[in-house]
Amino acid sequence: MRVFKIAAVSAAAVMVLAACGEAPSEETETTPDAGSTAGGDGGTETGDSEGETAAAGGDNADFKACMVSDAGGFDDQSFNQGAYSGLLAAEKNLGITKAEAESNSDAEFGPNIDAMVQQDCDFVIGVGFLLEDAIQAAAEANPETTFGLLDSGFSDENFAPVELDNGKPILFNTSEAAFLAGYLAAGMTETDKVATYGGLPIPSVQIFMDGFSDGVNQYNEDNGTAVELLGWDKEAQNGSFANSFDDQSQGASLGEQFISQGADIIMPVAGPVGLGTASVAEGTDTKLIWVDSDGYVTTEYGDLILTSVLKDMGPAVEATIQESVEGSFTNEPYVGTLENGGVSLAPFYDFEDAVPQELKDKLAEYEEQIKSGELVIESPNAP
Repeated sequence: MRVFKIAAVSAAAVMVLAACGEAPSEETETTPDAGSTAGGDGGTETGDSEGETAAAGGDNADFKACMVSDAGGFDDQSFNQGAYSGLLAAEKNLGITKAEAESNSDAEFGPNIDAMVQQDCDFVIGVGFLLEDAIQAAAEANPETTFGLLDSGFSDENFAPVELDNGKPILFNTSEAAFLAGYLAAGMTETDKVATYGGLPIPSVQIFMDGFSDGVNQYNEDNGTAVELLGWDKEAQNGSFANSFDDQSQGASLGEQFISQGADIIMPVAGPVGLGTASVAEGTDTKLIWVDSDGYVTTEYGDLILTSVLKDMGPAVEATIQESVEGSFTNEPYVGTLENGGVSLAPFYDFEDAVPQELKDKLAEYEEQIKSGELVIESPNAP
């Protein structure tokens, strides 16, 4: 068995303090239908007895599943939107009632989660690593309610992992699919330079960058090339970050920097911040690799997107809700992998004919090796 090893474990940690206090005083509005997202006028939004919805004729209308977004919002064309699609699918397919709270800043995480609990939600899902503290505090304070947390587990004050009877981590080993993306990028670059950057230095971001780095290195080993990766040093666990998941100007700045250094393929791991990179890549020979959702479908920059490293968040969210609906909830983490379809590489779309068949065959070969366990992509940020 071949294993990619890492010498140093990331010391980067982000602490988010989100109090779980009184629900905010706010206006509510009718939840959008399954074809729209919960955008708003900049205020915090939650569903209540008037705003919540249930699928017509559903058998589980007495079960209420609720979701709290990260600061990117449910229409971020990336992580939050992918998770929200699972809540919409559960409403449609399971006949549940749903409610959601869209966060506009970290300070709203705790109050939004508390609002969902006060509205008698049976299952509350927090979208993203940054909601860990607020979800964990709510789970510990409300043992009769079940909670899910996307992209993070739970930990004590010393960062040691802990299990909560009523808390389920929903995790994704994206390093596996990102390895394929890195191999693809190294095989497609015309400048021998590719790049990646993150939104914040947190495990759910750095795991993409780790896999991408390994893929570039494997391509170089296989082909005797020297493709250079800008923006990330896996061994040292440091690199370039926008320090935001919503400031697109930071994405533009980093994109311009990498392009000026010669990178012609860039993988932003930063949600909507990547749209800033796309805006400066237009009119150049630079291609993008999107993450979380299929950027060819969810953004206006499909003609720039070589592929996307996908987290199949919607089905994962729907499956965990179904567990709770059926009374079979467990706190055992869900981990999405290439083997179970939880992560994958999107089609090449407009670049289908540009990717050499030999490179496609090699990607397929490595995908099967990862699925079988013959090739293990290791990351200190892996779930």
